[in-house]
Amino acid sequence: MQESHAVKKTMMIRTCRWSVGLHILSVILSSLHGCSARDTITMKSSIVDGQTLVSAENSFELGFFGPSRSSNVKRYVGIWYTSNPQTIVWVANRATPLSDKSGVLKIADGCLKLSDKKGKVYWYKERQYKRLNIMAKLNDTGNLILYDVDGLKRKLWQSFEHPTDTFLFGMKNDENLVLTSWTSEDDPAPGNFTFKQDPQANRLVVMNRSITCWRSWRESGKMFELVKSLTIKEDDTQVQKNERIVMNFTGELQYWKFDWGMKDWSLRWWEPKDRCSRYNYCGNFGSCNINSTLPCKCLPGFKPKISEKWNAGKFEDGCSRTSTSYGTDLLSLKRMKLEYPETSYIINNEEACREECLKTSQCQAYTVNASNTDRQLSCLTWTEELKSIQEDQDDGYDLYVRVPVSDIAPTLRSCLTCGTNFVPYPLSTGPNYGDPVYYSFDCDMDTGQLSFMTPSGNYTVTHVDPTASIFDIEMQAKEPVNCHAMHSLGSKILQLNRSSPFNVTSSCSSNFTNDSPLKSTIEVKITWKPPLEPTCNSSADCKEWPHSTCNITGTGQKRCLCNSAFRWDGLGLTCTPGATGQLTDSFNKSKTLPLFLIVSLPIAMALLCAILSISLWRTKMVKKRGGTSEALLA
Repeated sequence: MQESHAVKKTMMIRTCRWSVGLHILSVILSSLHGCSARDTITMKSSIVDGQTLVSAENSFELGFFGPSRSSNVKRYVGIWYTSNPQTIVWVANRATPLSDKSGVLKIADGCLKLSDKKGKVYWYKERQYKRLNIMAKLNDTGNLILYDVDGLKRKLWQSFEHPTDTFLFGMKNDENLVLTSWTSEDDPAPGNFTFKQDPQANRLVVMNRSITCWRSWRESGKMFELVKSLTIKEDDTQVQKNERIVMNFTGELQYWKFDWGMKDWSLRWWEPKDRCSRYNYCGNFGSCNINSTLPCKCLPGFKPKISEKWNAGKFEDGCSRTSTSYGTDLLSLKRMKLEYPETSYIINNEEACREECLKTSQCQAYTVNASNTDRQLSCLTWTEELKSIQEDQDDGYDLYVRVPVSDIAPTLRSCLTCGTNFVPYPLSTGPNYGDPVYYSFDCDMDTGQLSFMTPSGNYTVTHVDPTASIFDIEMQAKEPVNCHAMHSLGSKILQLNRSSPFNVTSSCSSNFTNDSPLKSTIEVKITWKPPLEPTCNSSADCKEWPHSTCNITGTGQKRCLCNSAFRWDGLGLTCTPGATGQLTDSFNKSKTLPLFLIVSLPIAMALLCAILSISLWRTKMVKKRGGTSEALLA
């Protein structure tokens, strides 16, 4: 009995000790968890450098950090994702870093305050609540909130209303929202770029100081959809914490999503994505084509405002009308995008929109859009100068610009425009336009795309320069090409013979840049030679060529030949005062040389034969008579 009692007593003591041990262990673990994973700062607590707050579901963390590549000791208080790599989403003292690790974040004097060991304040929540019992809490959306504990947790302040460079789920997208970029990758100080909403135009904008870099397409586009999806209620159970929008120090507005498979952030979308996406990159009435090495050109019927700057690649001044009259003619452009006008209205048919534009003296252009929901037609008219024009866009629309036909087709023989491409004489897109010798172009009226036709195939024309008699075409290339070799290489590929009026130059541009979607193309420059006089059937066809008359040439072809005392200028495309004939050029020489040979060679051969025949006859006669040639002549 005594042994049994002793055993029971021993077991009770062991059980008691085990229970006490478990209790002590639970207290220790609870204490450790409270120290390392707390999410609040109270009036009786604080965090110092090396300590952090962690949100309840371990999504976000608040603490001290320093840029990894910085040579100087700079310490900031920020919020970041708990997942690796460390991704900062908010910085308190971005303009005033601490110079050592003595920082402390606490509630003092009725506000949240960051100071160093000497008591110097580096950042604080402006308004003070000295009479309130306040608490700061980091929640699972990444929002640091200052609460009135005794006032049913009334929100006094929150970091979501004071963002730095990152937009997170739960933030409000209103006129107060401003994202400011970092200065550099390792410097969270306020940088040059800001993202905000333009309440007057109801658009989202990216600014470089006072200069607009990018603007959204009114209340539409990917960024509007993203911001709308991120703007949700804080208590929404479907909140997604793995997506963010960042105003990057490079000037790009970026949309990032965490890739759980790769365990890293993935850049899904950004603006401006290329130079044509930048706000009004080519200036007013300037059209931008990202597929072209030279991206900007004036719309047909327009010219550069400042030619010297435009030719130097500075396009911000844009273009102006060739003539002051808007006219009643309409230039049709396909697959175009540009900044929307401020107003639009519902119409019954497209003709009504056209009539509305033509009767308004200040109307520059119009387009008709069909609603995706109720199929109603909207008429959009522009009374201001056209801005941020982009061409060859998959989601573009048909645009009609008021331009007098005389500004885009100065003669009856001139080709009509092909999209935004002006096709000058003598280039030809059909038998009734231009010079037949130059009929090597095709215009796709559905897309507005101009092509150069060669025996080896058709090539897209990206630019035409009438003043220099040069046009550019795109050619595929698997690797960067030595442009100096293009003179011979290009001619072989295009199969251009010597009689062709076109010549491949030694100049080209490789499109092997990240800015262009066509990374495997080169842009080849081709010149055209000055033409002969225009062809004609009657004198009526020569009315547009003063001082000329329809006559038959030596080749039997009818042309508008210059009258006496005038000569043909193939560069100026006119009869100019001077000696009768043509201003000689290599192309005209190449055309006249074969005719000269055809006529003169048979005559020369006939004379030679006659001389030889006479010589032989005389020799025979001398031998027959036994005398000399002098005797024969006596």
